[in-house]
Amino acid sequence: MPEKSHPNVVRVAASLRELGATGEIVVLPEAAPTAASAAEQLGCEVGAIANSLIFDADGAPLLVLTSGAHRVDVTLIARTAGVAKVRRATPEFVREATGQPIGGVAPVGHPAPVRTLVDTWLSKHEVVWAAGGHPHTVFPTSFDELLRLTGGAAVDVE
Repeated sequence: MPEKSHPNVVRVAASLRELGATGEIVVLPEAAPTAASAAEQLGCEVGAIANSLIFDADGAPLLVLTSGAHRVDVTLIARTAGVAKVRRATPEFVREATGQPIGGVAPVGHPAPVRTLVDTWLSKHEVVWAAGGHPHTVFPTSFDELLRLTGGAAVDVE
């Protein structure tokens, strides 16, 4: 399928290999712009989907990998991150920080490292699914592996 050859997916797959990730990129039959649509296609709980949300944290990108079952409390995240204000990033800000489109932002494969926070709730799932750089792609991983791959910090997001 063409999605596996998409430059973002190739970059994410290369990053996953370099970092010693255990999962391979999977191409979904339909785009998965929401955790619910990804979970439906994968046959898993929505809470096992790791939503990749990029925030503008005082002008710097902040990636929050949150369980699809949660909404991010931006006040809590700002306090946790030690910044004055956290707000949802614009599509342009997301693409500049990650090189990837909203709906397909992977935890890795960005032009430069992005500070990352990982929702502790994801630890409740043996297998967690994260985006693979394109709205049609995901890969299986785990909470512990997400922390290792991203150098992220485990936090409560709500």
